[in-house]
Amino acid sequence: MADRATSTPMATPAPAVGRSADEDGGRRVALAAILAEVSGQALQGDSLDDTLQRITDCLTRELPVAIASIILLNETGTHFVDEVWSGELNLDLPSGLPWPVTIGAAGRVARSGQAQLIADVAADPDYVAGNADVRSEYLVPIRHRQRLHGVLNLESTRADFFTAEVCAIFDAIALQVAGAIHLARIVHELEHANRRLRQLSLSDGLTGVGNRRCFDAQLADEWSRHAANGRPLALLLVDVDCFKPLNDHAGHLRGDDCLREVARQCVAAAAQPEVTVARIGGDEFALLLPGCGLDAALACAERVRGAVEARDLRHPLAPQVPRITVSIGAAIGPAGDASPQALVEQADRALYLAKAAGRNCVRAFDPRDRAAAAPRGACCDAASLLK
Repeated sequence: MADRATSTPMATPAPAVGRSADEDGGRRVALAAILAEVSGQALQGDSLDDTLQRITDCLTRELPVAIASIILLNETGTHFVDEVWSGELNLDLPSGLPWPVTIGAAGRVARSGQAQLIADVAADPDYVAGNADVRSEYLVPIRHRQRLHGVLNLESTRADFFTAEVCAIFDAIALQVAGAIHLARIVHELEHANRRLRQLSLSDGLTGVGNRRCFDAQLADEWSRHAANGRPLALLLVDVDCFKPLNDHAGHLRGDDCLREVARQCVAAAAQPEVTVARIGGDEFALLLPGCGLDAALACAERVRGAVEARDLRHPLAPQVPRITVSIGAAIGPAGDASPQALVEQADRALYLAKAAGRNCVRAFDPRDRAAAAPRGACCDAASLLK
């Protein structure tokens, strides 16, 4: 297989001799059929590796090549980083991917950008045998426009196999491979861009946590799943105490810093990848806790509350409001014929109770509590709550 050593000049493909016109015509038809099959295989793979494997399998199945491999370069073209191959290896090969393009017969191709025919592998100092019966090797650059993606490497047990006609077919196959690689990479880049766009569409630009759209989608999904398996789903609503006067007196930049800090503490307190943390209003955050009962939810809420208080961030209304704090309402679902929106309303009522109790505390929704049935703000003076 193509590997390590000093460079050797490219040899000229051997001419086809001793064959009749009919034999040449049949050979051209067979080679054209193989090229068509390779083109078909290039369109059927589920991934780039699968596509390349299909192509190398096709070549070793249909042609007298002992080994067919496709060796891919890194983005900068300095190292070979991956190899897909088919055929029969009956000798031990030195391992070592990645390896630099400064060595090996494949390196000669990468450095020169030209195909390399090794008519006698025993005479080439760069060749490393993978099959004891191999007599000749042909290596073709895999190039799409100006980018060199890698090298197509073919090894035959016949010294006379790589005629000019055969090499021309392999040059065409290399173009097919280059197109398949280019298309696969374009698709990968588009998928990455789409994932990024989706992530941005579900993220709050200020705090980096989820936004309302993210929360609504996760709540609907988790509600259905937990209703089906009977597990509890907890919701915490976290509201920054006295946030409006903070903005009014200290400015929006200070308010933004406050929201980012509360978001960080919510994420840190959750500490589980399945927990959804989202900013669902100007100064309000939600934590959706899958499989979480009331005690665990209240413990998480207390971690958030305590962490924000421990930051000891001065409020501009001090000493009337000594520091920035949060109030938190908790609710548990699913229950009976309730809906996801009912869970939000219950947590909101519990949050109202926390505000009414003097802020900087945690309250859970209790349907037996008559005060909890009132909408937030109905039982207390808005100025006293300072939102």
